[in-house]
Amino acid sequence: MAKLEGKAALITGGAGGIGVATAETFLKEGASVSLVDLDQAALDEAQKSLQQYGKVITIKANVTDEEDVKRYVKETVDTLGSIDIFFNNAGIEGKVKPIVDQTLEDFNKVLNINVSGMFLGLKHVLPIMSKQESGSVINTSSVAGLMGTPGVAPYVTSKHAVIGLTKNAALEAASYNVRVNSIHPSPVNTRMMRSLEKGFNPEDAEQAKEDQEKQIPLGRYGESQDIANLVLFLASDDSSFISGSQYRIDGGMAAS
Repeated sequence: MAKLEGKAALITGGAGGIGVATAETFLKEGASVSLVDLDQAALDEAQKSLQQYGKVITIKANVTDEEDVKRYVKETVDTLGSIDIFFNNAGIEGKVKPIVDQTLEDFNKVLNINVSGMFLGLKHVLPIMSKQESGSVINTSSVAGLMGTPGVAPYVTSKHAVIGLTKNAALEAASYNVRVNSIHPSPVNTRMMRSLEKGFNPEDAEQAKEDQEKQIPLGRYGESQDIANLVLFLASDDSSFISGSQYRIDGGMAAS
């Protein structure tokens, strides 16, 4: 039997590389999927590529707008019947600048999406899962949530905050048989890293990529499917006794 047979999954940041790869993985394992993103064109493209694998709906929404969050939760439940899996994945990288050159506006923008957006998702999805007394939440953090990275203080700060939210949510939801974990990828071969590479080395983004890969013992970036495989494990009953944990998926970076 497929690992997620009959389950309903909600994915924010659903039109990005990791979101789409995870959606495809979930669909192939028997789940129905709701994709949430702010980019309607990307959502349309994702739905077109994914509908061959199973039932997928798309919802354009701003994860920092509480009314939008309420709406994406309601539309998902109304259409799919429940929310058994919540991949709380939406996030942005911010600008690459030293702390002294970061603006408060840019700092707050990153925290608003990466932290407040995640908080609002938890606030409105957890009651659904608590009522049904089951569910798995996977919050996307980063290796930057476990260490510092010069030049991206807003991003690092936001991804550290995800750990606190994850731990607190795990404790509050445990009595309802709801699990909450966070994942911490190294650089992944997606649009976000293209943006960061350009920020780290505006004159030679390819050199920035090579420099980043040298910091990863396995010698390469992660791929979106690598992340999707971990999220599948945490979403499935294979991880039924795991909650409140931080999962690094970093090509060996933690060992160095």
